[in-house]
Amino acid sequence: MNAVTERVRGLRYAVARISLTPLLVRAGIFLTVLVGLVLAYPSEVLLGRPLLALVVVAVLPAVGPRRVWPTFAALVTVGGWLVATDGYGRPSALWRLLAVAAALYLAHTLCALAAVLPYDAVVDPDLIVRWLTRAGAVLLASFVLGVLLVELAGLGDAAGHQAATVLGLLGAVAVAALLGWLLRRR
Repeated sequence: MNAVTERVRGLRYAVARISLTPLLVRAGIFLTVLVGLVLAYPSEVLLGRPLLALVVVAVLPAVGPRRVWPTFAALVTVGGWLVATDGYGRPSALWRLLAVAAALYLAHTLCALAAVLPYDAVVDPDLIVRWLTRAGAVLLASFVLGVLLVELAGLGDAAGHQAATVLGLLGAVAVAALLGWLLRRR
């Protein structure tokens, strides 16, 4: 019983020390993941219980950014995109693809920031502004390059977007596996 009491005291102490900036970063994670999920899934799926499951998926990376949850949320988002385009026949609009990609990247970069910020950190707001400015620059460059490559390659139809999505997902999984292998090799 003493162990439980100590854990409750430790939890209350930790909650009392939470500062605003790390909490706002985690709220940003939740919002970007949820926006990505809402954009990726078809509207028919978002009604009722599946929406509650997607909210839980969005909460998980905000609570545990150092764990597997950001990757899980990204895979669920990409799965939703594939379900929407294959299962429900929704056309692949370039604006929606770019918006989902932006949400995935912002969630990823905010999870990286939250992973290094303790709950009780005092953070200069300039750090967050620089972090988000850099993320915005990466997104802008990616959008410009992505649109140019789509136009040059002639992948303007829905099948081209879906093939690019699947290839991008396979590339991301391969890079993650390579990095995991390199980390274990050390």
